[in-house]
Amino acid sequence: MTESAHAEGNAEERADRASAGVWSGSWVAERLGVELAGDEALPALLGLALRRNPKRAHLLVSNVLGKHVPQSPSVVYGHGVALGCRVRDLLGAEEAARAVVLGYAETATGLGHCVADGLGPAAYLHSTRRPVAGVARAGGFEESHSHATSHLLLPRDPELLAGDGPLVLVDDEFSTGNTVLNTVRALHERYPRERYVVVALVDTRSPADTGRLEEFAREIGARVDLVTAASGTVRLPPGVLEKGQELVARHEAPPVEPPTEHGGGPSAPPARPGPSGSVARVGLRWPDGLPDGGRHGFTTAHRERLEAALPGMAARIAEALPADARRVLVLGFEELMYAPLRLAHALEETTGAEVRYSTTTRSPVLAVDDPGYAIRTRLVFPAHDDPADGPGERYAYNVAGAGFDAVVAVVDSAADTPALHAPDGLPARLAAHVPHVLLAVVPSYVPGATRAPYAPERPSMLPEPLRGPAFSSYAPDEVGWLLQDLSDVTLEAPTEEREEAIQRGGAHYAESLPVEYQPSEQYQQLFHAALGTSAARLARAVGAVTEVVLTERSPRPVLVSLARAGTPVGILMRRWAHFRHGLDLPHYAVSIVRGRGIDANALRWLAEHHDPADVVFVDGWTGKGAITRELAAALRDFEDTDGVTGFDPEIAVLADPGSCVRTYGTRDDFLIPSACLNSTVSGLISRTVLRADLVGPHDFHGAKFYRELAGADLSPAFLDAVSARFPDATDAVDAQAKELLSADRAPTWEGWAAVERISEEYGIHDVNLVKPGVGETTRVMLRRVPWKVLARAGAGADLDHVRLLAEQRGVPVEEVDDLPYTCVGLIHPRYTRGATGADGRAVAL
Repeated sequence: MTESAHAEGNAEERADRASAGVWSGSWVAERLGVELAGDEALPALLGLALRRNPKRAHLLVSNVLGKHVPQSPSVVYGHGVALGCRVRDLLGAEEAARAVVLGYAETATGLGHCVADGLGPAAYLHSTRRPVAGVARAGGFEESHSHATSHLLLPRDPELLAGDGPLVLVDDEFSTGNTVLNTVRALHERYPRERYVVVALVDTRSPADTGRLEEFAREIGARVDLVTAASGTVRLPPGVLEKGQELVARHEAPPVEPPTEHGGGPSAPPARPGPSGSVARVGLRWPDGLPDGGRHGFTTAHRERLEAALPGMAARIAEALPADARRVLVLGFEELMYAPLRLAHALEETTGAEVRYSTTTRSPVLAVDDPGYAIRTRLVFPAHDDPADGPGERYAYNVAGAGFDAVVAVVDSAADTPALHAPDGLPARLAAHVPHVLLAVVPSYVPGATRAPYAPERPSMLPEPLRGPAFSSYAPDEVGWLLQDLSDVTLEAPTEEREEAIQRGGAHYAESLPVEYQPSEQYQQLFHAALGTSAARLARAVGAVTEVVLTERSPRPVLVSLARAGTPVGILMRRWAHFRHGLDLPHYAVSIVRGRGIDANALRWLAEHHDPADVVFVDGWTGKGAITRELAAALRDFEDTDGVTGFDPEIAVLADPGSCVRTYGTRDDFLIPSACLNSTVSGLISRTVLRADLVGPHDFHGAKFYRELAGADLSPAFLDAVSARFPDATDAVDAQAKELLSADRAPTWEGWAAVERISEEYGIHDVNLVKPGVGETTRVMLRRVPWKVLARAGAGADLDHVRLLAEQRGVPVEEVDDLPYTCVGLIHPRYTRGATGADGRAVAL
C-alpha cells in the first residue's frame, strides 16, 4: 500500500472512531488522571496532548482554533466572530466603535482578528515574536508558561494603543490569567484607560485564580470583563508534571524501525520523505500594500480591501487545484493565521471540495496515533523565516495520514526562503504524504517599506557629558554622565505614595524619585564593616571581569555604565585597567529604564564619538535579568530606527547570581557595599528620571545631583577602599580570569526561573515585584514598599544590613531552604497605603 493510500485508510478509520464518540483527551486523562470539568461543550472544544515543557506538561488542544487540529474554516471563523459579536453587545455600539483588539502570538493571532471582525469597526493588532527592521516597539511582555515567551508590539501607528477606548485582549485559553494581567499591567502603565475586555475560547482557571481578575481591576482602577465560549477547570493530580514528563520520554524515544510521522517527541529525527507528490506555486495577486495580518495593525479600510479581494484569490487557488481533489487543507504559517483562514473560508464557499484549515507552529508536542489523543501525527521541518531566536524545528500536526488530496501552504514572503525549499523543507515534507502541494505567498507587510528609511529629526549637536565636580562628586576623568541636570526640579515623593501610584498603573517608577534614605549611625557602621570585609573580594571580581572584557570584547573598550548602580563598577574597572595595563579608558554613564529602554540620544552621542563595537555596557549585578533583556530589545529598536549597528547588548557585571550574562567577575550572590546606600555611594547622583514634561525628544534622560549631601558622601571612600586592594589581588585575578575564559559561561537564566516560581508560590503573580539577590533586596528596602524578605537559611554577614533595615521597617525575614539567592526581596504585591497583607487589605502590625 502506498503512503497516500495508507493516509486515506487512516482517515476513514478515524472517521469511524470519531463517530463512536471517543474524546480526544481520554488517552492523557486515563494515564495522568487529568480531569476536564465544567460546561458540557468543553470536550467538543478541547482535547489533550503532552509536551516537553518544564512548566506544564499537558496541552489543551482546541478543536475550533485551527492551529493543531484541521477544522472547517467556517467553524473556526464562526467561533471568533461570535465572540466578537458578544463583545459588541457587551460594550454597546458607541464603545465598540472606539475599541482596539489585541491578539496573542502565535496561537491567537487569527482568533483575535476574527473577534475584531465580529466587533465591527475596530482596529486590530497582534503581538509578535518576529522583530521587524524599521519598526520600533510600542511595548512588550512575557508569557510565563509558554515555550517561547517574549512578545513584541509593533504597530505601524504608535497611537493605535494610545486611545482611551476599550482594549479587547484575545487569547485561545484563559488558564491562569497571568499573561493577560501582565499585559494589561504593562499597557495600563503606559496607556491607561477605563475599560478592558478579556476574550478566550475557554476559561479553565482554577478556583484560586478566578478572583484575581476582579482584584486586579480594583487595583488598577479600571473595569475588566471576561467573555468566553465555555468554561471549566482542569484538575491536575499531585505529581502530574513529573508523570507527564516520564510519559513523554517513554513515547518520544526514536523508533527502531524506519521512522514514520505517527509518533515521536519534539526532538525525534524527521522522517525521510516517501513517494513525493507534486509541488507548485499559485499566484494570489494579493492587493498591493494590504497588510498580511495584524502584526502592524489592521484597520477597517484594510478589512474592506481584503473582503473585496478574497473571491478572486480563492478562485485562483481553486483553478490551480486538481479537478478530482475531494479533501483540501489550507495550511497557514505560525503567526500568519488570519489570511490563510479567510482564503480557506472563501475557498470553502466556491468549491465542492471538503476544505479544512490549520497552521504550522513552533510548539513541540508529542504525537500518539490513538483516537483518544488530540495530536495523531506530526510533520517536522526546519524554521524557514530566519527567526530572531535562531534555527530550530517547526511542526505541522494532524496533516500526515489525514486523507488530504491537496494542501495549500500559505506563507508570507519573509518565510519564502531557501530553507523553505530545501529537501527537508515544508513543501517537501508535505509532498511525502499528500499528492498535490500548492504554495501561496502573501507579501510580508513592512510599514514604510516603499518610503525612505526613517531618519529621526534631531539637533545637529548633542550636549557634551556632565562631569564632576559640577555634576557628581566623582573626579571629572572618572566618568562622563550622558544625562541632563534636573537638580533644581522637585521630583521626590514619599515611598508609600510612589508605590501606590506605580501599582495602580497611574505612574511609572522613573517619573519620580524616592526620598533619599538617610542612614542611621548603626547602619553606617554596618556599611563600613561590610566594606572592610568585602573590599578584597570586590577587588578580585573587578579585576576578573575587566580582564575578561579586555581579552574577549575589545583591547581598548569604551566603558558605558548603566546609571547609577553600574557607575561605581565602571569607575573601578577603569581604575583596574589603568593599574594593571596602563590604559586610560573612556567611561560614560547612561540611563536605561525598565519598560522604556535605553536613552537613544545617549546612544547617538556614543556612536558619533566612538566605534559602537568598542562599547561595553557595565552594571553592578544581575537579579532576574530584566535589564539584560531590556537592553537587548532597546538596541534592536535603535538599530531599526537609526540604522546604527555594532552595539553589543552583553552586559559586563561584577556579580551574576541570576546567570543572565556571559561577562562577569563571579556568579556568587554576595554583598556589594555600594548597594547598601543610595546617592551617597554613587557620586551623589539620583536614579535616572524619564518624564515627558522634563525630557524632550532631543534630551538625555535626567537625574539630580544632591550637592547638599556632600557631608555624608562615601563615594570616593568606597572606590579607594576597593582600589587599595588591587596590588594584593593580582595573582588571584589572573587565576580567576583564566578560569573564566576557559569555562562555559553561557547564561542559564536560572534566576528568572526561580523568580517565576517564587512569584507563583507566594501568590504575587508579577515577576516585577520579586527582586532577587542582595543588591536588589537592598533596593527594595531603601526605595520601595517591602512585604517580606526571603533569606537563605544560614546566610551570614552579607545580610546584616538587610536584617537591620527589615527591623527598622517592620518587615518579616523568612528563612528558606534551597533558595538560589542569598536573599530575595518581595515588594508589597497589592499595595495601598495602610495595607500590609498580601491581599491588599490593611491588617494590624
